[in-house]
Amino acid sequence: MKKPAITEQPIHSILADRWSSRAYDPTQFVSQELLLSLMEAARWSPSCMGDQPWQFIVFNKKNATPWTQALNCLSIGNQNWAMDASILILACAHQNFSNNEKTNRWGQYDTGAASENISLQATSLGLVAHQMGGFDVEKTRQLFQIPSQYDLMSFIAIGYPLAIEKVNAEALAKEKEARKRKPLREIFYTNQWGEQSL
Repeated sequence: MKKPAITEQPIHSILADRWSSRAYDPTQFVSQELLLSLMEAARWSPSCMGDQPWQFIVFNKKNATPWTQALNCLSIGNQNWAMDASILILACAHQNFSNNEKTNRWGQYDTGAASENISLQATSLGLVAHQMGGFDVEKTRQLFQIPSQYDLMSFIAIGYPLAIEKVNAEALAKEKEARKRKPLREIFYTNQWGEQSL
């Protein structure tokens, strides 16, 4: 199912087509080749001083035990649909720069950019990617032995979209909900805070 954004101005189709579906085909698995492509997209994301403060942990459904452990870290609401995804990726942001250990206040920002690169690359490959903030951070940290200097930012569920005729009625209603965004004039100011000119 596609649900392109209804935009105020033209944007590239890869941006318009990216959306956070919750309907995954549980019978299709993301190949190693496509997974590496997603990882490469993250690697080439911009970051402050090129520091690349992100670390990602990839959980492949083909390796059932760690994948299930990762799934169980999600909120129940997210588990209900993410269970059909082929891949779960945990995005972590280093709190400090690697070259001098000073606080990197852009680390989370940069990790978000790398995660978006994964999502856009997934869209370009015909996959679905959905980023989730609903998970138990401390359980995840302890279970996967993540060092304290990393902030756990999100899980990303990735897989193939489920054919629309196979989506149950309740899920289909959610999938068909209109995509909403604030108008440009509410999120962009000109020259100073609060100055709208669009």
